[in-house]
Amino acid sequence: MTHDHDLVLRPTAAQTEAALNPPAGRNGGDLVVETLSGLGATTVFGLPGQHALGMFDALRRSTLRYVGLRVENNAGFAADAYGRITGEAAPLLLSTGPGALMSLAALQEAAAASAPVLAIGSQIPVAGLGGGRHGYLHELRDQQASFRDIVKSVHTVRTQSQIPSAVAAAWESALTAPHGPVWVEIPQDVLLAETRLPVVTSMDATPEEVAPRPELTAVAAHLLANAERPAVIAGGGVVRSDASGKLLALAERLDIPVVTTFGGKGAFPWEHPLSLQSWLEDRHTTDFLEDADVLLVVGSGLGELSSNYHTFAPRGRVIQIEADAGKLESNHPALGIHADARLALQALLETVPERRDPTAPERVSAVLTKVRDRIAAQDLGLEQQVVAAVRAALPDRSPSFWDMTILAYWAWSAFDARHPNTMHSAQGAGGLGYAFPAALGAAAADPSHPVLAVSGDGGAMYSIAELATAKQYDLDVTWLIVDDGGYGILREYMTDAFGEATATELARPDFVALSESFGVPATLTAPETLTADLAKALATPGPSVVVLPALLRMFEPTHL
Repeated sequence: MTHDHDLVLRPTAAQTEAALNPPAGRNGGDLVVETLSGLGATTVFGLPGQHALGMFDALRRSTLRYVGLRVENNAGFAADAYGRITGEAAPLLLSTGPGALMSLAALQEAAAASAPVLAIGSQIPVAGLGGGRHGYLHELRDQQASFRDIVKSVHTVRTQSQIPSAVAAAWESALTAPHGPVWVEIPQDVLLAETRLPVVTSMDATPEEVAPRPELTAVAAHLLANAERPAVIAGGGVVRSDASGKLLALAERLDIPVVTTFGGKGAFPWEHPLSLQSWLEDRHTTDFLEDADVLLVVGSGLGELSSNYHTFAPRGRVIQIEADAGKLESNHPALGIHADARLALQALLETVPERRDPTAPERVSAVLTKVRDRIAAQDLGLEQQVVAAVRAALPDRSPSFWDMTILAYWAWSAFDARHPNTMHSAQGAGGLGYAFPAALGAAAADPSHPVLAVSGDGGAMYSIAELATAKQYDLDVTWLIVDDGGYGILREYMTDAFGEATATELARPDFVALSESFGVPATLTAPETLTADLAKALATPGPSVVVLPALLRMFEPTHL
C-alpha cells in the first residue's frame, strides 16, 4: 500500500541542473527571502540594522515589496494590520538587540489580537550564542527569552541549511488558529556568508485546521434548540475565521440575539433586529446576557473588556467555541469546544433544528432603548456628534484603525463597522501609538480603499515619524488627530479617582504645520465641519491629516 506521505516528487532535469548550479552572489539572507517568496509572501515590513544587513541586501534580488518604517515598534504595528486585513502572515524584518526589543509592544498587541506576524530578527554571530558575555554589539544574554512570553513560538537558526525549515515552521505556527506572532532569529554571520545551497523554489507550510469534536457540537446544538432565552457573544475569532455569514445564518435559524465584542466589531449586522450591537460596557446589556439560559460565546475569551470588567456573571449554561485552548473556560465554566469559529458554526448549522422566538427582536429593542436613554441622560451630545460625523465620512468598505483614545472607546460601543474586518484597535494589549502605523500597513495590504486612522494627540506623538513613511510610499491613509492637550482618558481616570490629574497635560506641536512640513496636506477642523473635511481627505488619494481640537468625555461606567 502506498500512502500520500510516501510519495516524493522527483525533480526534473532542469530543476536538478539549477539546484546543482545555483547563481553566485547569494548569502544567507537570500535563503530567508526566497523562503518567504516560496511560502507566498509578497510584502515585508521592517527597519534595517547592522546585523540584519544580509537580509536587506537580499531583498534587492527578490520580488518582495519592502515597506520600511521609522521605528521598529511602528513596523510591527504595520505588519499586525497587514496580517489582520489579509489573513496572511506578515513578515517583519528586524535587527539584533535594541531593534528587536523595540518591536515587543507591537508583538504583544499582535498576540492579544491574534494577528499573524512573522518576525525575523538577526542575532550576534554564532560564536557568541549561549549566554556568554563576549561584548558583541547589541549582545543580549538570551535574546529569545525576551520574546518567549509574547509570541506563539520561537525558532533559532545556527546554520544556513536550517533557514528554510525554521521560517516555514514559524509561518505555519503564525497561521495556525489562533493566529499570532512568531519569532525567528538568525546570527549575523549566517546571514552574511555566501551560500551555495540551491535556490528555495517552493515551500509547503499549510496549517492544520482546528475542527470541533462532533459529540460536543451535538450537545451544543441540543442546548441551543431547547433554550428559552439564548444569546450569543461574538468575538474577534468570528471575524478572523471569516465566519460572519455562518453566524448570521445560525442567529436567524434560532432567533438568537447577538452582541459583538470590541474585537468582533462587524461580525454581525449592526441594524439587524437580533443585534444587541456592541454595548458591552453597559449594565443593561450585561443583565440581558446574564439572564440567558444558554449563552453561546464564539471566538472570545470573555476577558476584561468583553465582560464589563469582570462583573459579568452568567446564570445559565455557557457554550464557548474558541481556537485558543488557553482561553477555554479561563473565566467561566462552560461546554468548551476547542475549534475554529467557522468550522464550529458550520457544524452547528448542519446539526441544529430551526427554533422560532417572535419575542427576540422586541427584547433586543428594549435593551437598546434602555442603553440610548442612559447615554441621553449624560449630556454627551458632542461625543455622539463626533462619532456620527466619522461614520458619515468613512466609506463603508474602508478599514479604520483606532488608537487608545476617548473617541476609540466610544467607537468600541457606538460605531457601526458595517462590514467584518473593517474596524481594528489596540484594545488587545492596550498600548499607545497603534492607529497610524497600523493604517499604513492596511493601505499597503489593500490600496483599493482609503484607510482611516484615529488618534489622540498623546498617541499621535508615538508615531509622528511615520508621516515620512506615508509620504515616501504615498499610502492612502487619512489620520484624524483629536487634540485635547494631553492623555485625555488618563486625565478622566485620575480626576475621578484622586480629585485631580498628574502627568497628563502635554505640550504638543502644531499638527497641521508639522504634517505639511512632511509634505502631507493637513486640515484644522471642528465638530460641525468634521464630516465634510474628513470625507474630502479620504476622497483625496495619498496621505492626509485632519486635526480636531476637542475635549471629549466618556460615558459613565456601569461596572463600578
